[in-house]
Amino acid sequence: MGRIAVVTGGTRGIGAAISRALAKAGYQVAANYHSDHGAAEKFHGETNIPVFSWDVASWEACQNGAEAVRKHLGGGIELLINNAGITKDRMLHKMSLDEWNSVVAVNLGSVFNMSRVVINSMRERNFGRIINMSSVNGIRGQVGQTNYSATKAAIIGFTKALALESASKGITVNAIAPGYISTDMTDMMDPKIKEKIMTGIPAGRLGTPEEIAAAVLFLGADSSSYITGITLSINGGQYL
Repeated sequence: MGRIAVVTGGTRGIGAAISRALAKAGYQVAANYHSDHGAAEKFHGETNIPVFSWDVASWEACQNGAEAVRKHLGGGIELLINNAGITKDRMLHKMSLDEWNSVVAVNLGSVFNMSRVVINSMRERNFGRIINMSSVNGIRGQVGQTNYSATKAAIIGFTKALALESASKGITVNAIAPGYISTDMTDMMDPKIKEKIMTGIPAGRLGTPEEIAAAVLFLGADSSSYITGITLSINGGQYL
């Protein structure tokens, strides 16, 4: 059987593309989701990939969720994709404490929770792959996204530090920073705003979830054992 992989936020958008690509490559995949049961059921019906519901912002839920995956798939988690994330956009002078705290808890707290849950078993087996989803807006910032940008920038620092701690144990820790990717969210954009965004992308188009998934396959492979602590920007040449 293939290595066991968990993808948080793994039943929709970029996460769903990652889950599908990993399963096609022979991994035993568990796709995490939180509350969209309809989307998760549809995803499971289309892919036969097992889905598990837990709140990645909760330490206890992550412990229980990881244990459920271990029991279902019969082994420890070897590849972790910290993909789950939310946005609650607002200018800082109008942002509520809840809008700040909830984004930090889901986007950044989940990365600690899930990495902490799996790191000891990875260290024991002298193998592991952790891939954290950052964002171009964690590198350059974005108006109305102080909460989101802060979490995505912090993920890069987390990635570098954990990579240093883990390299001697055969564990790699890397980040991916997508630019604008074609998802349900970008599909709902005002066409004029989308057109303006496109003019700033040298490649002349939005990226696809499958292109992010291809990077995950590369960084997650056994053969990528000498690549750790990097942030791989996938943005069509934007902001170079």
